[in-house]
Amino acid sequence: MHGVDDQGVANAVSAYVKLHRALHAVVDRVEPRLHTAGLTITQFGVMEAILHKGPLSHRELGRKVLTSAANMTDVVDKLAARGLVRRERCPQDRRLVKVELTDAGRRLIENLFPGHARDIAQAMSGLNAAELDQISLLLKRLGMAALQGCPAEELDTGLAKIA
Repeated sequence: MHGVDDQGVANAVSAYVKLHRALHAVVDRVEPRLHTAGLTITQFGVMEAILHKGPLSHRELGRKVLTSAANMTDVVDKLAARGLVRRERCPQDRRLVKVELTDAGRRLIENLFPGHARDIAQAMSGLNAAELDQISLLLKRLGMAALQGCPAEELDTGLAKIA
């Protein structure tokens, strides 16, 4: 690799480029259905999280769809303006606000999700079941190591000590 003398760095950059390209190829296969429904991936993610987990706070939603608190406010505002979600204050703690689906939002996500899941399966069909399991484990390990700021081997050692 031009300008990179360390083979480990070169391998990491090469894998990163492949991961990035694969992600974009998969996203390009699944986004059209969402765009047709007038949703971004993040908006869809919020609605899907609420569908499967029930009402969630902005913080919980941000963790589920991996977006900032400021962006989550904007996403929820846009969904609320379309009548797809609403904010409800928790009666036990008025400081806590949960986001929930409206009837229209529930109908939309329940109708959209099965096709979206099929689109994902089609986009991932280049891998067999064992490969999907393997890549899922590897990506989880990669993500956890990246969040911890340490090599995956160190993470494995640390996890082994906990388990």
